Amino acid sequence: QLQLVESGGGLVQAGGSLRLSCAASRSISSINIMGWHRQAPGKQRELVAYISSGGSTGYADFVKGRFTISRDNAKNTVYLQMNSLKPEDTAVYYCKAVLDFVSWGQGTQVTVSS
Repeated sequence: QLQLVESGGGLVQAGGSLRLSCAASRSISSINIMGWHRQAPGKQRELVAYISSGGSTGYADFVKGRFTISRDNAKNTVYLQMNSLKPEDTAVYYCKAVLDFVSWGQGTQVTVSS
């Protein structure tokens, strides 16, 4: 029905930046909510940011002012621009789509070194 593929993760130093991409297998223009979650080893998955079909955005408190979520409907892609990265941002980042069903990508690893 819907496939999501994350990319853009990697190893960066504290204070650095990464831009994550989530490529969808179909149009995302009508998908109610697309977002990013993350999960660190031994911890629960947590919401990072989301964007609605109407353009409304929301962010977890721990990323406000540092991360920006955006979408490019023409490319069927959502992005997460991550600036001023901290070691505690280290996690696997997952893309999520909510329509009639919930779809998840496989995740992309982000590692932030001291």
